[in-house]
Amino acid sequence: MTGQKPKHVPERKCISCGKHLPKAEMIRVVRTTEGVPIIDRTGKADGRGAYLCGSKECLYSAKKARRLDRALSVKIPESLYEEISEIREEGGES
Repeated sequence: MTGQKPKHVPERKCISCGKHLPKAEMIRVVRTTEGVPIIDRTGKADGRGAYLCGSKECLYSAKKARRLDRALSVKIPESLYEEISEIREEGGES
């Protein structure tokens, strides 16, 4: 069939660098309804979410400027940043 529209790919903005990337390529951090920050690997968890593109520089910048803390209105523990770093390395990001 000709004339079909290309499938819409949802994009999200990185809270650190401001790049718009496909949602599936980003790391989502969520503040759950209980107020606990978690990494949402499915992209469907309930709660307030914020996205990081996953680059080493963005992760460092977000941590230093406490961007996740402000975006989610909750203190982000060091262990969560370590987990994000591990996910970034698994994905082969730069």
